[in-house]
Amino acid sequence: MELREISVEDLTFGMYVSKLDRPWIETPFMFQGFVLKSDKQIDALKKHCKRVFIDPEKEEPPELAKVTAEDIAKVRGTTVYKETASVEVELPRAQKTYASTTVVVKELSRAVEIGNSIDSTRSNEAAAQITESVVRNPDAMALLTKLQEKSGATLSRAVEISVMMTIFARFLQLPQERMEILGTLGLLQDVGKLKLPTELATRGPINPAEIELYRTHVNHSVEILSDTQGIHPELPGLASLHHERFDGSGYPRGLRGDAIPLSGLIAGIVDAFDSLTAPQPFGEHLPPATALNIIYKGRGKQFHPALVEQFIQCIGVFPVGSVVELNSGEVAIVIAQNMVRRMKPRIMIVKDAQGILLRPYRMLDLMKDPKFKSDEPYRILRAMEYDSVQIDPRELFL
Repeated sequence: MELREISVEDLTFGMYVSKLDRPWIETPFMFQGFVLKSDKQIDALKKHCKRVFIDPEKEEPPELAKVTAEDIAKVRGTTVYKETASVEVELPRAQKTYASTTVVVKELSRAVEIGNSIDSTRSNEAAAQITESVVRNPDAMALLTKLQEKSGATLSRAVEISVMMTIFARFLQLPQERMEILGTLGLLQDVGKLKLPTELATRGPINPAEIELYRTHVNHSVEILSDTQGIHPELPGLASLHHERFDGSGYPRGLRGDAIPLSGLIAGIVDAFDSLTAPQPFGEHLPPATALNIIYKGRGKQFHPALVEQFIQCIGVFPVGSVVELNSGEVAIVIAQNMVRRMKPRIMIVKDAQGILLRPYRMLDLMKDPKFKSDEPYRILRAMEYDSVQIDPRELFL
């Protein structure tokens, strides 16, 4: 079916906006194509456009499409965070935190494997350090986790999930104490996988019998954390929630809607995003935009609709750490978000147009419309695979 051109004055919730009367880069919209679901979107379209093109085949019922301000208020806190350090300043501290947290994860892995208890002091300290770094500047830790080489350990994704949970909690303006709890949850919620056969824990289940066995890791995690002294009392219960789904289709209890606490709903979205974007064999290795589209399509079904909208806003069209190709032919890494214009982040050019690594790297803020030709500003053409450029984080900003 052909696209239908209409005036912005005729827009209604549920319509799928496929094309604008101006380039997407000149607007604040994160997706090049989206379902209208809020007054804020319609107001922005009226501000930037006169006419748009909608796709009738992709329209959705208004009751599914609309997320109200009241819905969003229910999942947001009131704590105001301000960046107190630049990415450049925070990165060395984030590196130390990442390194020490990786050691903690390895220690707790060994302890569980040989039947010893988890050192809660160490895991609590690691989560507190991640939280402190994210409070100062969330982009530094996000950048670092994307550039680190991943190991093959069962809990190799734990640090990244912990960081992502903490960043999302900060974006939602939740209290710092809640950020730390979610950070600790990210480190420990999959500890039960260490009780599974190693091959199954690494590659995931491939038949019904293995699916049933794999799902027992949730109960193992709850049992391990219940026997751990010194952790927050909520953690064993929260560890049982990251595979529950908003529509009741999850496991182990099939909880639905408000029966899943906010922290569990957050954990479910972050865990799903990580599974979709993680390198094989840990995940499906999808580009972030593809993963976000999958989660977006699951709003109101597997995932809480207002939280999905907030998560997409938090991650951004070009997440920190993304490798992007520029219209100049150069390749860059996104090092910081621009919250006002999400299509124009701060970037670091690491390869020239011939594909040769640059030394030193070159910094640009696309918000300032820098030009690579006298009449043509830099813009991002496309996102590339995360591992298409190998950069040692220790070389950044040197």
